[in-house]
Amino acid sequence: MTDTARNILYFTFIAVLIIGTGMMTSWNLAITIMNFGLISAIMALGVNLQWGFAGLFNVGIMGFVALGGLATVLVAMPPVGEAWAAGGLRVVLSLILGAATIVGAILAYGALPKGRVRTVGMIAILVVGFFVYRAVFDGGVQAVEAVNPANAGYLGGLGLPVLLAWPVGGLLAAGAAWVIGKTALGLRSDYLAIATLGIAEIIIAVLKNEDWLARGVKNVVGLPRPAPYEIDLQNDPGFVERVGNLGLDPVTASTLWVKLIYAGLFAVVLVLLFVLAQRALHSPWGRMMRAIRDNEVAAEAMGKDVTARHLQVFVLGSAICGIAGAMMTTLDGQLTPGTYQPLRFTFLVWVMVIVGGSGNNLGSVLGGFLIWWLWVMVEPIGLWVMQVVTSGMADGYWLREHLLDSAAHMRLLTMGVVLLLVLRFSPRGLIPER
Repeated sequence: MTDTARNILYFTFIAVLIIGTGMMTSWNLAITIMNFGLISAIMALGVNLQWGFAGLFNVGIMGFVALGGLATVLVAMPPVGEAWAAGGLRVVLSLILGAATIVGAILAYGALPKGRVRTVGMIAILVVGFFVYRAVFDGGVQAVEAVNPANAGYLGGLGLPVLLAWPVGGLLAAGAAWVIGKTALGLRSDYLAIATLGIAEIIIAVLKNEDWLARGVKNVVGLPRPAPYEIDLQNDPGFVERVGNLGLDPVTASTLWVKLIYAGLFAVVLVLLFVLAQRALHSPWGRMMRAIRDNEVAAEAMGKDVTARHLQVFVLGSAICGIAGAMMTTLDGQLTPGTYQPLRFTFLVWVMVIVGGSGNNLGSVLGGFLIWWLWVMVEPIGLWVMQVVTSGMADGYWLREHLLDSAAHMRLLTMGVVLLLVLRFSPRGLIPER
């Protein structure tokens, strides 16, 4: 079987899984799986850019996805006028003072002579700057968070169209990746993994605790949408007439229509990023990145700036994850920092890349869809299997209760089994790099 025929077979299988889900359960569930599969495929593309192209082991994906979600709030939510009047300017001024302190310390490091004078000068600038920053910042934050804390208690955003938040999410994640990369990319791969994981946890901790920024664990709900609201469609006589002619219930049809609009938007973004990733892969830049990945010493001997290229691809991959994070928050309609967990937003994405095929963009897309479908469906399928197996056992029998309770763990068990099978029989993934 040729590679093209095998790839067509793989994606046909994915289509059969999604269509089968719609026919056996509900089309709402099937389209929801497809939407999150599209977003997962984009995340996998970003990770594949870092690992498959350059060999960078980034386990801080969760942090960049969360920054994309934050961008949705900062761009699309309307500003809270009372909060800005109460302490918004003080918060902004304190952030400027904090940045000025860091810049001042950097300038002092370059200007002062090496030795005790430089050390004392930098410490003095940092300590004084920190206390000035906190004196301004704390009062502003308290004033902002005191404004209607049940429904607001934060500064809000710019009130711009939510679609603008997607590229802004990429830019925000890229900026964070640049700062991280300048610090951590000189480390060994295992240290880089630890550093990125720790920084991702710091980002989540900031989102959870800084209520003035995005309400923390109180969550931001009611985010603007690029699609109409279902209730508006149900009240539209034209829409009701059209779906009635198709024999559909307006409530169900409105939900399906909104989800299909999201699917169309997500598909456009995925196709655009996939085409760009493919062009990058087959360009001289892509060949250079793979040469660096395979042998850094030889690439450095040929005059390539390995650290600079690593920083470049690290920023690009993180930006793609930030775009995916903004898309996911838009689909959810809310920002919930408490839901960002490494299992879902880091390690599951890595499974997608490994199973699909590291170094192959098409494999990452395949892995995104396949692993997400398994992640959603194996638990209810496992419960159904256990119910069939234990149907002849008496209620309350210990083995029956144990097997039914074990169905909740089918999701994690399946991920481990799939990963082991792929690594054993196709160690380069279902669609390996060519």
